[in-house]
Amino acid sequence: MLFGSFINGLNDSWDVGSPALPYSLGYLWGAAKMKLGLRVAGIAISLVAATAQADCPDYTTYAQSPRGNPSSGPLGLPYMRPDPVCRTFNSTSVEKVILDMKSRLKDPDVARLFENTFPNTLDTTVKYYNKGENLAFIITGDITAQWLRDTGNQFAHYHTLLSVDADLANLVKAVINNEARYVSQYPYCGAFQPPPESGLGPSVNDWALGVLVNPPVNNQTVFECKYEIDSLCGFIKLSSSYYEATKDASMMNAEWLAAIDQIFRVINEQSQASFDADWNFISYYNWTGLAGSLAGAVNNGGNGEPKGYTGMVGTHHRPSDDLSTFAFLTPANAMLSVQLTNLATILDHAGMAPEVSSQAKHWSKTIEQAVWEHTVVDGIFAYETNGLGSRYAMDDANVPSLLSLPYLGFLDMNHPDYVKTKKMLMSRGNPYYAKGRSFSGISGPHIDVWNPWPMSQVTNIFGTNDDEEILTSLYTIVNNTGGLGLIHESINIYDVSDYTRPWFAWANSYFSEMLLDLAQRKPHLIFTDNKPYTPGQ
Repeated sequence: MLFGSFINGLNDSWDVGSPALPYSLGYLWGAAKMKLGLRVAGIAISLVAATAQADCPDYTTYAQSPRGNPSSGPLGLPYMRPDPVCRTFNSTSVEKVILDMKSRLKDPDVARLFENTFPNTLDTTVKYYNKGENLAFIITGDITAQWLRDTGNQFAHYHTLLSVDADLANLVKAVINNEARYVSQYPYCGAFQPPPESGLGPSVNDWALGVLVNPPVNNQTVFECKYEIDSLCGFIKLSSSYYEATKDASMMNAEWLAAIDQIFRVINEQSQASFDADWNFISYYNWTGLAGSLAGAVNNGGNGEPKGYTGMVGTHHRPSDDLSTFAFLTPANAMLSVQLTNLATILDHAGMAPEVSSQAKHWSKTIEQAVWEHTVVDGIFAYETNGLGSRYAMDDANVPSLLSLPYLGFLDMNHPDYVKTKKMLMSRGNPYYAKGRSFSGISGPHIDVWNPWPMSQVTNIFGTNDDEEILTSLYTIVNNTGGLGLIHESINIYDVSDYTRPWFAWANSYFSEMLLDLAQRKPHLIFTDNKPYTPGQ
């Protein structure tokens, strides 16, 4: 059976996986346009879909075995990019950054890791994109769903390219527009199904079966409705990044403004104490597994532990998708404070929604003050508090984390409270820190305590200027990719060949973002010279 599509411009419109244009046909055409440099309009093409799809294996399977020629370094890391015809989006500016970095990185194994990880989001996760509809659906890797948090981080390292690569900028704009639709309808949810325009069917999430959520959701739209305040931060982060790079205020359409309004609705609702002055129990959102569900029951009717008022915003789940112990997650509130300031900045620059900007500034300051007032004791931040005197001193690998406070922009890495907290986090003082003979780091309850996440070592690099510490963390990651040249979710400290998730796009993006940070901040550590490098400049 033959399939055709009307194509307008490089990467302008292909529906990856839609009835009009199956995955591989989109890949083939996108790659052909990049290779040949075509700028076409009104060309109809036809290919045999079955043949094309057979040439593009599922990347979850592909990522589990070494591919291509090994790097020339001692680790001999494989080349893990899919064939050009199977990549889900092509960007000449991204390819240039890869060539630039490879030509200057002094360790061939680090160069190979950058080559594999930097384009991974574009190579593998653009499940659907249509410029004309201004819609894009981005998966997190081996799970066919779009997480607001993951997507915001998957595109973070492309920020400086958006001003010089119109095609890439249009893709990000389409991602933001799709997410605005999600957030405006379901602001308490963090992971979503494909948009109906894509023709992609919804996925069944076994962990969402038998889960009672209030407000109720439609699982044809929502993949998982765990309320995590950092998911909403991720939407603002991507929006701010796009506007800062492009100054394109058309992103701030009615749907986007509706989504922002819903974010402030959540902030106002979740900053309230569990009981009002008359001991009425206040609940705007609750989530619990029914009997027999994989999720399990959550105490207090799905509301979790009670909280008092602090000025911070409560959350039901952590960035790891695990339940919070106490509602006020310090790093998530730190991120929210920063992102609300960023939101006000772009609104003011665009001359839009002054009342929303004022609200953002108010809440940013309120939350920031509450973090310092309620979470720091003896110079150490608590991971979670409840506003009633309880605190949990720990950290989780997922960002936002306490370790990531400098990366989030909340404080300087040299702040004495951060320095003291960081020392505790990367030691036995953190119940979720673990160290083996060749791998160490911070884990979390999402997997188990003896499976630290490479992500935590990436975060540690963002939080230090010490050359030796940076190199130690860097090579703790580089030497433990399981010989696959990709960044995994977690690694067993007792057997480093035992890891979770061979394909985890956020971790790949975060690793390459860190290398680009070092290329500006510490070029002598990774380059053959000491000249800083910034993509797109």
